[in-house]
Amino acid sequence: MFEYLVAGLLTFTTPPSSPTVPTVSPARQQPAQSEIDELRRRLDVLAQELERLRSGEPEEELTEAQRRSLGVAPSAAAIYRKKQGVSFAGYGEIVYQKLDDTLENGAASPASSRFDFLRAVLYAGYRFNDRFLFNSEIEFEHGGEEVGVEFAYVDYRVRNDLTLRGGLLLLPMGLINEFHEPTVYFGTGRPETERRIVPSTWRENGAGVLGSRGPVSYRAYVVTGLNARGFSANGIRGGRQSGKEAIAENFAFVGRADLAPLDGVLVGGSLYAGASGQNQVGEVDAGTTIGEVHGQAQMRGLDVRALYARASIDDAAALNGALKLTGAAGIGSVMEGGYAQAGYNVLNRRSTTIALTPYYRFERVNTHAEVPAGFTADPAKRITWQTLGLELRPVTGVVVKTDYQWVTNGARTGRNQFNIALGYAF
Repeated sequence: MFEYLVAGLLTFTTPPSSPTVPTVSPARQQPAQSEIDELRRRLDVLAQELERLRSGEPEEELTEAQRRSLGVAPSAAAIYRKKQGVSFAGYGEIVYQKLDDTLENGAASPASSRFDFLRAVLYAGYRFNDRFLFNSEIEFEHGGEEVGVEFAYVDYRVRNDLTLRGGLLLLPMGLINEFHEPTVYFGTGRPETERRIVPSTWRENGAGVLGSRGPVSYRAYVVTGLNARGFSANGIRGGRQSGKEAIAENFAFVGRADLAPLDGVLVGGSLYAGASGQNQVGEVDAGTTIGEVHGQAQMRGLDVRALYARASIDDAAALNGALKLTGAAGIGSVMEGGYAQAGYNVLNRRSTTIALTPYYRFERVNTHAEVPAGFTADPAKRITWQTLGLELRPVTGVVVKTDYQWVTNGARTGRNQFNIALGYAF
């Protein structure tokens, strides 16, 4: 392999042999002045067109607090740095997973390793003027097998501290859903709490307001509700409508508030509430409430984050009946989870461009924290993950992660796994 790489480099770096120069008549050796003027004119036109495509010079970088108050990840904020015109940005990640062939209880259970180009994403935005802008995220998943729109919205800035937003929106919940670029969070995979209780990536059609006042920022939307027909014993993730011909019989409210008392410090919470029946499960409303609190501190190379989330479903027994679910296969009336994690950049004092960060995360999730009368809690739904890993950022926008996960559950059928991931964002 090394020889192939060297040969390839030599192919591209070795200058070609001098070609034979054809004889040109003296009359053609010196171009006419008119030809030179025409070439200059064309170059000027090309330069103007390139400048038009650039559509304005970028503004000053957003501060972390400004970006978070807008609910956008670093690369997703590209359009907010433009004075006018088009912006492009993106991110992607590829993940290798090696699963143990033995379960927690010692039973043999062969499992296939997986290597997945998980996603490649393009952000495209357009700023119309100093008040209106459009922003979008188009995602290609699993090597291009699936294509979808993660968000697509229009912002209208009423004033510096108040913006109206409408379209396909990321719900402002947790530490991951709005900020899910691989260069933003620790781990080859997202925390399970923010997949099973807060079902990231979660987006719905809707509209709302966002703004900030001093150290406090907020976002509040009305969106299409979940569809309870997709709920299961594993959680509510299957109930997301994601803006695809969404049934709009039930709407929901989602709101978030954050306090940033110091640079690098953030504490806050969010709440989602709304019926999820959508006239798809008989007369059952399936009122769904999800709440979460979170905190984050990043300073002097140390990064500490924690989150707790809880979801409750009204009429869970009736919903299980409508879906013909019985026993341990029933949907829980209460689901909860949380995690705490910490990492430290050991190169913090030596480099401002390269980071090497060992990290650890402890996490628990139980989608059968409570079950309705007549149903049985499945101990396999009470899961604990311990993740120990190392993250290398050789340059801003590129990250290589590797970690090992110890997975246990109440039924002793957990399976450990080893992971490697490569991510980028620009």
